[in-house]
Amino acid sequence: MSGAANNPDSRRVAIADVELDVIERGQGAPLLYLHGGAGIAGDHAFIDLLAQHRRVIAPSHPGFGTSSLPDWLDTVEDIAHIHLALLDRLGVATVDLVGMSLGGWIAADMASKNPERFPRVALIGPIGVKTGPSDKLDIPDIFAMPEAAVEKLRFHDPEKQKADINQMTDEQLIVMTRNNETLALLTWEPFMHDPKLKHRLHRVTAPVLLLRGVSDGIVSADYLARYARLFPNVSIKTIAEAGHAAQIEQPQATAKAILEFLQ
Repeated sequence: MSGAANNPDSRRVAIADVELDVIERGQGAPLLYLHGGAGIAGDHAFIDLLAQHRRVIAPSHPGFGTSSLPDWLDTVEDIAHIHLALLDRLGVATVDLVGMSLGGWIAADMASKNPERFPRVALIGPIGVKTGPSDKLDIPDIFAMPEAAVEKLRFHDPEKQKADINQMTDEQLIVMTRNNETLALLTWEPFMHDPKLKHRLHRVTAPVLLLRGVSDGIVSADYLARYARLFPNVSIKTIAEAGHAAQIEQPQATAKAILEFLQ
């Protein structure tokens, strides 16, 4: 749950007509963490590991958690602008950037718009570009699959990560449903990508790390390799015993890889 009421280190920040829930943990050089399409609820152990070494700023995107979603906001690029404005509001001039899946897409967009602001960029299972044939999807159509099939794509060991909705509060169920609705709004058409983004990523001259769980069924190794070729200065690392949500299944290994890269 990402609401400010349930996290003492979370606060509401108004950006234009958007009310964002923003978690801040740790001290040191700032790091902006952008969560994936499932929201930020499962990422707290990973955020805590990063916060042992850095000041972590982790907003819930508009429409996720309890952050508001104005009628005009319906693209990933809109969110990129909101988070750039958030950094301005917090007085953060330069910051290392970490994004997961949908958050990786947002991070890549932000870095292409304002490359001098982000000294290093780490993306975990990022989506957001079309790299394969036009008549085939690069990313599986998770909206047309049963939940159990999607979980097999997300996790190396889905049984260990299976959520019991009967044990969830009404508030948690509302957030889960809201996250899914906003993900569909942002990624449905064109499916899971911005046709223009791949033509802008050459501007990201900072070192970029692409991370992928070895069992990731959403972001394939081939897709990530093609994604990597869009950046001038990039490396790829694989996380063992992890699927798409490597930051949840292997938070220590994922945080270690990112912190070593950032340092």
